[in-house]
Amino acid sequence: MSSLWTTSSNPEVLDVILIGAGISGINSAYRLKTYFPHVRYAILESRDEIGGTWNQYTYPGVRSDSSMHTLGFAWNPFPYPQPIGTGAQILKYLKDTASEHHIAEHILFGHKVISSDWSSQNQEWTVTASHEGKQKHLTARWIILGTGFYDAEAPAQANIPGIDSFKGDVLRPQFWPKDYEYENKRIALIGSGATAVSMLPTLAEKAAQVTMIQRSPTYIIAEDNSAWLQDYLPLFIVLAFRRLYYILVPYFFVLYCQYFPDAARETLRGYTVKLLPKGVDQDPHFKPRYNPWEQRMCLDTDGAFYKTLHRPNVRLVTATIDTVTETGIQIHHTHTGTKETIEFDSIVKATGLNMKLGGHIELQVDGKPMSWAQRHVWNGTMLEGIPNMTFIMGYTNASWTLGADNTAFSMVRLLKYMDQHGLRSAVPQRTKEDIAAGSDIMWRNSATYSLVAQESLPVYGKTGLWKARLDPLAGYFGSRWGDYKSGLQFSA
Repeated sequence: MSSLWTTSSNPEVLDVILIGAGISGINSAYRLKTYFPHVRYAILESRDEIGGTWNQYTYPGVRSDSSMHTLGFAWNPFPYPQPIGTGAQILKYLKDTASEHHIAEHILFGHKVISSDWSSQNQEWTVTASHEGKQKHLTARWIILGTGFYDAEAPAQANIPGIDSFKGDVLRPQFWPKDYEYENKRIALIGSGATAVSMLPTLAEKAAQVTMIQRSPTYIIAEDNSAWLQDYLPLFIVLAFRRLYYILVPYFFVLYCQYFPDAARETLRGYTVKLLPKGVDQDPHFKPRYNPWEQRMCLDTDGAFYKTLHRPNVRLVTATIDTVTETGIQIHHTHTGTKETIEFDSIVKATGLNMKLGGHIELQVDGKPMSWAQRHVWNGTMLEGIPNMTFIMGYTNASWTLGADNTAFSMVRLLKYMDQHGLRSAVPQRTKEDIAAGSDIMWRNSATYSLVAQESLPVYGKTGLWKARLDPLAGYFGSRWGDYKSGLQFSA
C-alpha cells in the first residue's frame, strides 16, 4: 500500500509545506504535528520574522479588532488579561507560542514563494521560492496556504483626486514608516474602518490637530477592555468562560442584527448618541447607509475613539474629497452641501485593503495555470480541480482564528483518512447536480474592498460541502465530526 508521507531524508523533500508564519500558519502547523508527530514539514515565510499581519502592521494604535480569547489559539491562550491585545502583545504572543511548541525551528525565513506546481505523475507539489536572490525548489505531498485574504504588497488604491500634488507626507498604515514623527503635525486621517478607529486616539495624543475624513460612516461599538474575573476564580475556569463568552455573544449578536436589522440599528443608534460630544451628531456622522453586520463592525477599546472625539484637537467630518491641494484638502460636506479647504502637514490613507487570495503564488496543475477567480470552494478549505492544497480562511462575522482552526481540523481528518487508506491525492470535483445548482459569492460583505474584488475571488456552490461556510458554530462541529470526504476524488 502506498504512503501519503515521504520516506526521503532530503531536507528539500517534505510531507507538507505551509506558506506564511502568521496566525494561520502557526495554528495549522500545531494541528498537523499533533495528529502526525513524525510529519516532515516546513513553513516558508517571506519576511524575516514571525507574525504575518502583526509583523507588518506597526502603525500607531495597532491592535486586534476582536477578542484575543478567540483570535488567539485555543491550545495556547493569550497570556494577557485584557481581551483586546495591542500589536506588540500579539506579535510577542505569536513568537513565544511558535518557540514554546517547537514550531519556530521549522520556519524558513526570507523565502518568498513564487510558484507551486502539482505533478499528477509524481503526486507531489514542487514549490519554488526566492531566497537571497536565488530560486530554491522544495517538494511536498501537500501544501497549506496561510497567506490571508489581503495583498501584503499593495493596499487598495482609493481614488483621491489631486493626492499626487500634496507637498506633505502621504502615509499608508499598512506600510507605516519606522519611527515616523508626527508630533505637533496637522493630520488628515482618511477612512472610517477599523484601522482609522484604532489610529485616531493614538494620533491625537501627540498631533496638533487630527481631522478624520470619512466618505460614509460605519458602526463602532465601544467595549470594556478590563479584566477582573481572574481575581475571583481559577485561571483555567476564567479562560474557558471567556473563550465561550466571546464565541457565543458575538455569534448571537450577529444573528440579532441579521434577523432584526431595524431593531439592531436603533439599539446601536441609542448606544452611540450617549457617547458623542456636543456638536457631533449621530446623523450623518454615525448613521451608516447599510444595516448592522452587512459590513464588519468596528470595535472601540474602552470607548477610546468616542472619548477622543471630545478632545479640542480632534475633528470628524463626513464629506467627499473634491481635491487635494499642495497644502491641504478641499472637501464637500455631504449633509450641508458646503465646501471647505483644510490645511494639513500629513495625510494618512486608511482607505482599506486590496483583497488577494493566495499571496501572488502562481499555481499550476500539470503545467496548466490555475486561477482563483470564480473557482469553486469545497468545504471552505480546498479549490475545485486543485489536488492536495488547503487554503486557510476565517469568517467575515467572527474572529479569524475560529475559521482557521476549523479549516485545520477538516484538513487533519482528511489527511488521517488518506494515510490510513494508502491514498496519495485528493481533488475536489463537482458533479453534474452540483454544477446545475449554481454558485454563490464567497465573501459576504458589502464593503467596497470586497465588492471590487468579487470577480477575482472563488465562489461557493449550493449543494453539500460546496455550500458557503458562514456559521462558526456549525463549522466547529462539522470540521470535527461532520462529513469530510463527499465531493473528493482520491488516487492511490
